[in-house]
Amino acid sequence: MPAETPELNFEQALRALEDIVHKLESGEAPLDESIALYERGNQLRALCQERLDAAKARIEAITLGSDGSPSGTTSFDAG
Repeated sequence: MPAETPELNFEQALRALEDIVHKLESGEAPLDESIALYERGNQLRALCQERLDAAKARIEAITLGSDGSPSGTTSFDAG
């Protein structure tokens, strides 16, 4: 399987991961192919997590002033 993972965006990686899961769940792939699919799926899972973490870090929360109106933004805190 090609190691083209870094070029994929989140949606493409997730779609590819879903395809792998369906293939593995079908049970029709031979053992060697199943192992390769699992390894590729693990790479895609890590990529999706990395992309989600990066997106989470960019999210900003709107802060409200004492009168309830927006007064600025602060970085997302997953706390």
